[in-house]
Amino acid sequence: MAVKLLVTDLDGTLLRSGSPVSAGNCAAVQAAVRAGVTVTLATGRMFRAALPVAEALGVDVPIITYNGALIKRVSGEVLYRSCLPEATVAEVVRYCQAQGWYVQLYSNDELYYVENCAEARGYEAEQQIKGHAVGWDGLLAHTAGVCKLLSITRGRTETDARVAALNAAFGETLAAVRSNDRYAELLMPGVTKATALQQLAQLLGVELAEVMAIGDSDNDLPMLQAAGQAVAMGNAVPAVKAACAYETGRCEDDGVAQAIYRWVLQG
Repeated sequence: MAVKLLVTDLDGTLLRSGSPVSAGNCAAVQAAVRAGVTVTLATGRMFRAALPVAEALGVDVPIITYNGALIKRVSGEVLYRSCLPEATVAEVVRYCQAQGWYVQLYSNDELYYVENCAEARGYEAEQQIKGHAVGWDGLLAHTAGVCKLLSITRGRTETDARVAALNAAFGETLAAVRSNDRYAELLMPGVTKATALQQLAQLLGVELAEVMAIGDSDNDLPMLQAAGQAVAMGNAVPAVKAACAYETGRCEDDGVAQAIYRWVLQG
């Protein structure tokens, strides 16, 4: 079946770490758009960090951000938003403080963290944004309008342990998922890129069978499983590769462009 909607993850998929969208990927996306395919983004990034990518691609349809917690048009119109209860955000902040863990939150599309440490600086450089160092009490003062919290670790093993600990501690009030080796994302239960994709496809009048999704990490799995056609990046984690019918090149080799030319424009 022809692809009518192409949805791609950003970091590790469309984007190399800390870099703008490549000329090759940009050209391929624009070729798909000229062919009548709707192209959009589904990312764990905050809207403010995803917007420049959408603008560089010339994408003017709604984009999925915060791992599915926010669907928002490039123009700024909010189509869907899922925020964590303020009490839950405060509990998570206090829990992470007690554990000595780094945590940051996003309140009304602004980034807040405790101090200007290596984790905060690295995240800002990767995402090309600036946040606010506000201390632990400052985090507790910004619990409204929070779509997501993020805890940053030193590596995959630590991240997996942290995800397990957070899910065990908060049960049905919170869902933690690993989005890359160092990132543990915390959202409302049931919020995924898949649920957002389903809403967006319905809004655009596209059947899920007509959707192709491309991703590389664990937080992409629900979206890939929901899409009619799923493509794993060459650098994807094993679980993603196992869930996809197709595999394209690595991120550094413009794997998204390869997938577009092979399965979208010639599919």
